[in-house]
Amino acid sequence: MAKFSRKGKGGLPAISTASLPDIVFMILMFFMVSTSMRQTDRMVKVTLPQASEIIKLERKDLASYIYVGTPLNQYQGKYGTDSRIQLNDSFRTIDEIRDFIAAERENLSESDRPFMTVSIKADEDTRMGIITDIKQELRRCSALKIMYGAR
Repeated sequence: MAKFSRKGKGGLPAISTASLPDIVFMILMFFMVSTSMRQTDRMVKVTLPQASEIIKLERKDLASYIYVGTPLNQYQGKYGTDSRIQLNDSFRTIDEIRDFIAAERENLSESDRPFMTVSIKADEDTRMGIITDIKQELRRCSALKIMYGAR
């Protein structure tokens, strides 16, 4: 009887890399869809104050942001060094907060409007008078859910 011998001594087969580009493309698409980009560019310097107790905001898409602080260096020549209010991508006054809140409410669906939250991100050196004026204006336009940004 004849003996059969193996010529290859049982090596592992090579791993197929044919599906690798598909996998990389799927991962890339996942991160592109799930990542949210910053909506506005900050024009004020905001160093958030330290907090003793904080709660994380559950739905960021229902939040409208008001930034309060000193303008960045490139804007100080035009707007000065006193604390300013930034709504979206421009400096505004206290009187324009009502229009801002109305526009933000219009962007939300009817069922989400009661859950809209206004987040005030103020610099730790901002005077309390400006924050009080903002809160009074938010009361006038019935935006009663207010959250303060902190670290």
